[in-house]
Amino acid sequence: QAHLEESGGGSVQAGGSLKLSCAVGGFSDSDWNWYCLGWFRQAPGKEREGLAEIDSGGARFYARAVKDRFTVSVDKSKNIASLELKSLKPDDTAMYYCAAATETMCYSWYLENPKFSSWGQGTQVTVSS
Repeated sequence: QAHLEESGGGSVQAGGSLKLSCAVGGFSDSDWNWYCLGWFRQAPGKEREGLAEIDSGGARFYARAVKDRFTVSVDKSKNIASLELKSLKPDDTAMYYCAAATETMCYSWYLENPKFSSWGQGTQVTVSS
């Protein structure tokens, strides 16, 4: 199983930006050839929400609510997945998590029905109005 560690969260004002990082540990060389990495968030009292995912083939899928504001990427040379957040709103306040699955490509429905075997501990994003 992969070990994932998120960072980059913080407190920003509405309209601001953040870049979240997810350090991916425990991936073998073959894992890096066939994976899906995803980003999710969960606000207090709300269900977990899928945001974005990227796979080893370069396919990206986004939730409709964030696709014009969030960008997912992977830097394999640094073993880091990133989620860039722009035009942040107070409703974006949540704990943000990255997740990993190997031996699979991403599918759009993974955002609503995750099939990820590894999850990070999360990084908090707080957006004030």
